[in-house]
Amino acid sequence: MLPAPSTDALAHSQRVTAQLAAQIAAAGGWIPFSQFMEAALYAPGLGYYTAGTTKFGMAGDFVTAPELTPLFGRTLAHAIAPTLAATGGEVLELGAGSGRLAADVLGELDRLGALPARYAILDVSADLRARQRQTLEHAVPQWLDRVVWLDALPGSFNGVILGNEVLDALPAELVHWTDTGPVQRGVVWRNGGFDWADRPIADPVLRLRAEALDLVPPYLSEINLAADALIASLGDRLRHGLVLMIDYGFAAHEYYHPQRHMGTLRAHFRHHALDDPFHLPGLTDLTAHVDFSAIARAGMAAGLAPSGYTSQASFLLNSGLTELLMQTSPADAAAWLPQTNAVQRLVSPAEMGELFKVMALAKGEVPALAGFASGNRLHAL
Repeated sequence: MLPAPSTDALAHSQRVTAQLAAQIAAAGGWIPFSQFMEAALYAPGLGYYTAGTTKFGMAGDFVTAPELTPLFGRTLAHAIAPTLAATGGEVLELGAGSGRLAADVLGELDRLGALPARYAILDVSADLRARQRQTLEHAVPQWLDRVVWLDALPGSFNGVILGNEVLDALPAELVHWTDTGPVQRGVVWRNGGFDWADRPIADPVLRLRAEALDLVPPYLSEINLAADALIASLGDRLRHGLVLMIDYGFAAHEYYHPQRHMGTLRAHFRHHALDDPFHLPGLTDLTAHVDFSAIARAGMAAGLAPSGYTSQASFLLNSGLTELLMQTSPADAAAWLPQTNAVQRLVSPAEMGELFKVMALAKGEVPALAGFASGNRLHAL
């Protein structure tokens, strides 16, 4: 049974619902799902990521890798340190969540003598920015002066652009492949609630993408044009360095597998995964898995070279996760057991190890990442 929201939380969701209903009415009675998802997640002061509810950790709706253990961020620091040295660049983290990853990466880069001059964070949520600052003030106060928060992507950038569970939260288009061709699935307001309705695809880019997939109907899935656009923007701005994306997803042949004929769109509420994306708008996270083949194509079109694609387990183990774990003494059971349990979640195929993937897109000469030394699956894209 799903936990009931508080009275205040329910009132907030009702405000979000009213705004979405008004948006649908203003658009003539129908909006594409991507527009619904964008408003539900990012509407100023109302969306899931822009309002003040707890999102991360056991008190929130889901647990991300940095919340499980500092070893995740420390391992990533080892992975990116050679690129920072080669480019003389900085770190730009997209969607920094609670700030836990930034704190752990900065702390380990400090230990490695590889601190960048600046660690930039781009996050649309004022609430999350405040939490990030609080986390960093507590964990690495000595390096807080190197952290800056950006309102937009910089015009040019050298170094490492890091995104952990960013692409899955970008608003995706829903497409329904029918006997008469692909149509776009959108949202209407009907009988006092949200409902689905299909319309012809008006966007020529989306229509070409849908037709090229040539899926056997009936089939419902996502095409994430917003993710392509983000990668294109990063490619335009990156001068020397790499983009490192970590998220759950697949190569295209797995993403659009016949057994996945109902798509990957999911809602997350208090550690429950739901099929209903209309559940308590504003209180529920909405995500879709990542098509990493599309991300690689978008990167190449923007001048980025895909240099690695592998499972999270393979990347972390190749990058030294086990060695960092062994720095905690097994004799210290209070520290050892939680860390080993967290590492198990990060690398187990039954947990995050296989579903989560890591992709690197490079520009200019950068050192080969140890994380792809074995198990690189670029050929599978």
